[in-house]
Amino acid sequence: MTWYTVLVLAVAAERLAELVVARRNTRWSLARGGVESGREHYPVMVALHTALLAGCLAEVHLADRPFPPVLGWVMVAAVVAAQALRWWCIRTLGPRWNTRVIVVPGLPRVAGGPYRWLSHPNYVAVAAEGLALPLVHGAWVTALVFTALNAVLMVVRIRCEDGALARLPALDARA
Repeated sequence: MTWYTVLVLAVAAERLAELVVARRNTRWSLARGGVESGREHYPVMVALHTALLAGCLAEVHLADRPFPPVLGWVMVAAVVAAQALRWWCIRTLGPRWNTRVIVVPGLPRVAGGPYRWLSHPNYVAVAAEGLALPLVHGAWVTALVFTALNAVLMVVRIRCEDGALARLPALDARA
């Protein structure tokens, strides 16, 4: 279980790195007239993502969940793939990527990288990670609860983001 704790802590460290990038990008966006939407759901999102990490560790340790080798290793690969997709999103959006919904007026919608194929690839990464990370070590209750609550949150978040993005110019394939 020690290695699983290290994995969860590594994901937590990755999330902290995201927050550093997001804070820098927030300053960049606001300095260019960026408009934030969805402030009311942001604390709920932060709490849910924090609860995911805590739930992974709590369930594995308190319920003495075993490591299921075949499923566990497949889920480790899914967690790694989710991180790769997330950082591809961050790299593609550059200073426009954020954990908040902030749109800078006058900038075209990004249509490159994973955004060529998906409107919200970062949320695919979040959903995959939220299911896979707990299942690495058999924390199925955490996986189910997070997935259900995240689905509800994503409906709110995607509506908010789509509304904000609708105010951007038409897609620019060069971005």
